[in-house]
Amino acid sequence: MPPRPKSKKTGVRAAATADQATMVVTLYDGTRQPIQGKDFLIRILDGFQNQLVDKERPAPTTVFKLPFRDNLQDNCIVLTSGKGYVDAGFSPVKLSLKAVAMVDLMLLEDDADFKFQTWIALKNSNPVISNFISVGSSDEEAKAQYDTLRQSKPAALASLLNLATAMKAIQLPNKTPLDYFKDILWDESLAQDRFFGYADKSIVDQVRRAAMEGEFAPEPNPGLFHPDATSSVKQIQFGEANVQLTFHEKDIKNVGGVDCIKVEPDIDYFKDLGAHTLLEVIPNSIAHGLTDSKKVYVLRWIAGRHAGANSLPHTRLPSRAAYAKGYKTLKTLILGRCPETTGRCPTFGESNVGNKTTLSSIILIKQ
Repeated sequence: MPPRPKSKKTGVRAAATADQATMVVTLYDGTRQPIQGKDFLIRILDGFQNQLVDKERPAPTTVFKLPFRDNLQDNCIVLTSGKGYVDAGFSPVKLSLKAVAMVDLMLLEDDADFKFQTWIALKNSNPVISNFISVGSSDEEAKAQYDTLRQSKPAALASLLNLATAMKAIQLPNKTPLDYFKDILWDESLAQDRFFGYADKSIVDQVRRAAMEGEFAPEPNPGLFHPDATSSVKQIQFGEANVQLTFHEKDIKNVGGVDCIKVEPDIDYFKDLGAHTLLEVIPNSIAHGLTDSKKVYVLRWIAGRHAGANSLPHTRLPSRAAYAKGYKTLKTLILGRCPETTGRCPTFGESNVGNKTTLSSIILIKQ
């Protein structure tokens, strides 16, 4: 008996099944731990703004099977929201039949505030950061400056610690940007979006060499947003929240026998200059506001996770986070809530997501 021809209906069904891509969405809180025991609204739109998912799902992890089109429709937008949390999202998330699309999102609790490590705890947990804060000062002076910021300018201290941790992860041809700083200006210029300091003038050549290797991109007209600046470069590793180093090469100072220039590090929300101008600089100018340390932390964390996810698409999450090439995010800032039963915060140390560089110097809690 000759074989029976395959049904067209069966063939269509098989093709539809084969063209289903997998996306895994995992939700984390401000302590970088997976959220447990709560439901969140997850919305997924394709590249043509068609809604694929609009459902509440239990945290932390949900697996979605989504249609694969092999065109621009596969560049998805993922949005999530929940009661008592700030909305978060990421775009584009590219679907593929060859790899799972991993999406890690951080949602901060509403009305969180800062809580920092003591100076002694910071020295013990991350001496590289404490040594940076101590440049140009004695240990006693550094402790006093640190404690003053803790009490009077917590957002500025959060920014300083986040910038220090981010610069610690940037590898120049020789050393990191932190290694070139010889003095920090502990005055009103130290704000929640930037700080100023004096660094060995050779840092300029090091950064330019790194730019030639594709690690940084020069910023045109640096004096437009940074008065008296002579040059400026921005890290281009992530889609958002990259470090920008601005040089004021006419402002020179000799520190401990080393010829130094003034350097202004900051982190912008957006990599693109147009988006930075329209969506960050102009709104901040109108509202007389500054870049938010909390937003920077979340943006860089999510962008860093996405960069890691793209490196080893089939690896289990903890290993992927630990071994992904170039995976570096801000580790100085932790945002979370104290247990309501005690009103006291637990001691946060290394994250359980496989990264061994966690610095628990800041906790953001809901009071």
